Amino acid sequence: MRSTRSIAILCLALAALELVWSEALSLRFWPVLALMLGFAAALAAFRSRRFLPGRTRTRLTIESWAMIAFITGVLWFTGRGLSPMFNLYLLPIISSALTLGRRVTLLQVAAICVCRVLLAAATPDLTVLSLLFAGRMIGELAPILLVAYLTSTLSADVSEARERIENLAQTDPLTGLLNHRVFNEIWQKVHAESTERRMSYALLMIDIDQLKQINDSFGHEAGSDALKLVAQCLQRSIRNTDHAARFGGDEFAVLLPNAETQVTEAIVNRIRNNVYKTTLDLRSRMIRCSVSVGVANYPKDAADVHALLSTADRNLYRDKELRRTPDVKVNA
Repeated sequence: MRSTRSIAILCLALAALELVWSEALSLRFWPVLALMLGFAAALAAFRSRRFLPGRTRTRLTIESWAMIAFITGVLWFTGRGLSPMFNLYLLPIISSALTLGRRVTLLQVAAICVCRVLLAAATPDLTVLSLLFAGRMIGELAPILLVAYLTSTLSADVSEARERIENLAQTDPLTGLLNHRVFNEIWQKVHAESTERRMSYALLMIDIDQLKQINDSFGHEAGSDALKLVAQCLQRSIRNTDHAARFGGDEFAVLLPNAETQVTEAIVNRIRNNVYKTTLDLRSRMIRCSVSVGVANYPKDAADVHALLSTADRNLYRDKELRRTPDVKVNA
């Protein structure tokens, strides 16, 4: 937004300088003054919070098209098809390429081509249907098209890089699940919404059984593979509305919004089965993992997030004790 504001102000300043320098203001005072004041008023309106609140893209689209219309008016008063200010069109093109994407930008390039032809047709000293004009038009439009393409490509690359950075800040780098911080933020929102709407939800705490034995027998890389395997099984087992995270170490957490007891039990069984059915290939030996799960239901088991976490942790260790196995199952 700040960059587009600067571009629009620069466009107005350069146009005003040319209109004064070319004596267009003195020759056609009122039309030129009305053009500049109208565009300045439009810029002020675009920056007002009351103008299309919450619809930033629409506001930027209108602003870029208004800039093209204003520049066309400036060219009309400064020589039409022979105006030296044709390159002013680069400003709205850069603005659109940075904020609106390639499709809108190319559409505006096409509109500029039409404006260029119409301005030339209204210029007595220019013949539109001539090779000289065609060559001149290509020479003028080629830089605009090139800037449109390069700027929109750069903008797409920057957006992709920003998305990757944001994704890295929200996910665990090993498993790809949510990290602890983001999971807690989502949990607070789900809890507040469930409290307000009197809905139930469930918290699952999940721990890999015998992970230390896997690390000791096959190395820490094998332990990392086990963590990734469980994370993939979690993603396959939960609903689209659920949230899974690596809570720390070999512990995972799953949030099940708007989940009754029956739904929670079904998802827990699905997680157990998917983990057990998915084997881990280590040094030509097949490792079959398992998980312990602790479940806490809101508001049945606890009324606040801290008590709910404590309940889920207690149930996790109770489940781990009940399901304790002497060693990891290895299939030759």
